[in-house]
Amino acid sequence: MTDLDTVFTDLVRYQIGLWNAVDARLRADHGLQLSHFEPLQIIAHREGCRVFDIAEDMVISVGGTSKLVDRLEAAGHVRRKANPGDRRSSIIELTPGGRRLLDRATATYEDELRVRLGSLIPATELDRLASILATLRAATVKVDDDD
Repeated sequence: MTDLDTVFTDLVRYQIGLWNAVDARLRADHGLQLSHFEPLQIIAHREGCRVFDIAEDMVISVGGTSKLVDRLEAAGHVRRKANPGDRRSSIIELTPGGRRLLDRATATYEDELRVRLGSLIPATELDRLASILATLRAATVKVDDDD
């Protein structure tokens, strides 16, 4: 039987190493942290994006997300506009400069993932890994919701 502690340790250590490598590449090539790249991706792909949406996608607190959006706004990557459907929240959108940065950084991000993940695992196994991780994420949400 597989030792769950070893699986956990390997998964977490790999995730940390992968994060650090992708983050280092984005910083070196674009002056952009991975923790800033991710919300830019979410904003770009979600019409009417709110702080809550980013927090939910990234599985982080709304307060932390709001501060993160403040930093992205101060850097000129995003702007907030009034939410016509809810005066208590804002819609977040990329600025033209934020869009250009995201486009350039996305190519770097995808290249680094190809090097560190895609080139190491055959496509069929990568598909299986993706399916397993999606199952685990969905199960974690269900377990958390049941608590």
